[in-house]
Amino acid sequence: MYLIGIDVGTGSARAGVFDGAGVMLASAKADVAMWREAGSMVEQSSDQIWAAVCQSVRGAVQAAGIDVAQVAGIGFDATCSLVVLGAGGAPLAVGPSEDAARNIIVWMDHRAVDQATRINAMGHDVLKYVGGVISPEMETPKLLWLRENRPATFDAATDFFDLADFLTWKASGSRARSTCTVTCKWTYLAHEKRWDAGYFRQIGLGVLADEGFTRIGTEMVEPGTALANGLTAEAAADLGLRAGTPVAAGLIDAHAGGVGTVGAMGDDATENMAYVFGTSSCTMTTTAAAQFVPGVWGPYYSAMLPGMWLNEGGQSAAGAAIDHLLKLHPAHGEAKTAAKAAGQPLAVWLADRALAASATASDVVDLVAGLHVVPEFLGNRAPFADPHARALIAGLGMAEDMASLVQLYVAGLCGIGYGLRQIIDTQAAHGAPIRRVMISGGAGQHDLVRQVLADSTGVAVVATEAEEPVLLGSAILAALAGGLQDTTQQAMTAMSRPKQSFAPSAGRHVALHHARFEAFKTLQATARLLRQT
Repeated sequence: MYLIGIDVGTGSARAGVFDGAGVMLASAKADVAMWREAGSMVEQSSDQIWAAVCQSVRGAVQAAGIDVAQVAGIGFDATCSLVVLGAGGAPLAVGPSEDAARNIIVWMDHRAVDQATRINAMGHDVLKYVGGVISPEMETPKLLWLRENRPATFDAATDFFDLADFLTWKASGSRARSTCTVTCKWTYLAHEKRWDAGYFRQIGLGVLADEGFTRIGTEMVEPGTALANGLTAEAAADLGLRAGTPVAAGLIDAHAGGVGTVGAMGDDATENMAYVFGTSSCTMTTTAAAQFVPGVWGPYYSAMLPGMWLNEGGQSAAGAAIDHLLKLHPAHGEAKTAAKAAGQPLAVWLADRALAASATASDVVDLVAGLHVVPEFLGNRAPFADPHARALIAGLGMAEDMASLVQLYVAGLCGIGYGLRQIIDTQAAHGAPIRRVMISGGAGQHDLVRQVLADSTGVAVVATEAEEPVLLGSAILAALAGGLQDTTQQAMTAMSRPKQSFAPSAGRHVALHHARFEAFKTLQATARLLRQT
């Protein structure tokens, strides 16, 4: 029997075909369009995303050469973006373009900063379960923005979906929502199995409560739950699969990376932090009891592993922050051309050059003496929950050569590591310590990146065998829905395995990274002071 995992990221939809042991037989991808507007608006199309999903599934199945009658289940994950649909599932315009096809407010969209600020000032009790401060990236600030700025769209909407729930609805016809999406991004209290009507009325969305929350979900199920009657005939025809194939309740993409990695060691999942290093970064830490960590989202119940609590952090820009940082350097164009000629992404090409200039991977920190980067171009997601935070670079000279670009890359990578260290330290101080970081995501695939993260955080970084841990996470959901595995823990143990561990340097680099980490925190504090002038 085979399993299909489907991942919709910020820029593409991907599908992977797996066997029951978690080995990926083939994969395919299709690009996803994105539109940007003034006011930090970022939009996508649910119709175009579904078309990309169908293209990638058909491509992966063809490449794997399997009989679709042997597909035991399919699982979805996606970014935590807001999908707005009207009567009959028709898309509704969410922005000033008035283009109905553009019916998704993307996760990174920051149009609702003012709404989030007002919600936070009200201090409702549900905010305790989002680290005390709600983010403009979450859905209730975005819903409030729609009601205030596009009331016709808000009123005409029959369904507001998180993207993963839209995909499972599109596949199965089920309007059930995953406890992952609604708990992490919509303020659903999964541990009490309820929405808090008082919160919605207080912030200006009382109409949703008055309707009985029908437009945002009345049926919540745990990730991996088999939905309705499986694939509808229409969806099966779109995807090239068999009608009735089990469809699993989904996950947010980062959480799928968590499911695909935290069980690989075969031990207590609470010891392992899932770290998804992609366009943005997400950290996920599982605990047996609720742990309240200031500035870190959660604790969320049954949001990743059923019956467990989850704390979620990360940064709004991580891989994207490194990309933007490199574009600021005069040698960026030359380096990008050279990387393309070598058939490599620019970051990989630069990482190879950093290694070539150093005796060991840990020694690359010597290249950046005096150069410091706080890469918060799009705010601080955790542990400060500050969308107004901005990047800061200190110690930059006038050099324009390739060596200085390599140095800037390494300094930015260290900055990513120190931001991760802040989250680890803050969680440990509030009852959620971890022993190791389980890494996934495209920006974290190079060995240099893994070693620098281990050195800068002081925590071992473990890579798994899976080439695509996020896709594997969705395939694990498919295994649950299809009955190949009984529990998430069993499925993770059976389908994921560690490959390589990167221990933090125990030598002179410890003191060096400690000093640089203190400088990082000083620069952060200075940036906050400068914003007041």
